[in-house]
Amino acid sequence: MCSASVWGVAGFIGCAYFAWVSFRHIAQGEFEWPHDPWTAATYVVWIVLLGGLAFGTHCLRERVFFGVLLINFFIGLGLTLWRAIPADDVRAARIVTGALWTLGAGMSLTTVGRAGKTTGR
Repeated sequence: MCSASVWGVAGFIGCAYFAWVSFRHIAQGEFEWPHDPWTAATYVVWIVLLGGLAFGTHCLRERVFFGVLLINFFIGLGLTLWRAIPADDVRAARIVTGALWTLGAGMSLTTVGRAGKTTGR
């Protein structure tokens, strides 16, 4: 992301989409969360991938971006494993994850137009 602005734009689009999905769930009163093994496995794969990306970069802006996404995916994994979660807690989690997706979108934009610059490392 710090070496090519296109990745910052792609990160923004992805995060903005998931923020919209999170807030749409809240607006429509959808407070269920999947609890199947495939969902949990998917979260684990994303956590490993994002952890590798976070620790594999030397750009601070990228580390913060991937760190925000890691927190989001750890929350998702926790909710997937917590089978008896009350609907009010799912609602609160959707608000938090929506805010984290929004923060991730903003963080990804901090890399746009700064490719090749060493500030923030």
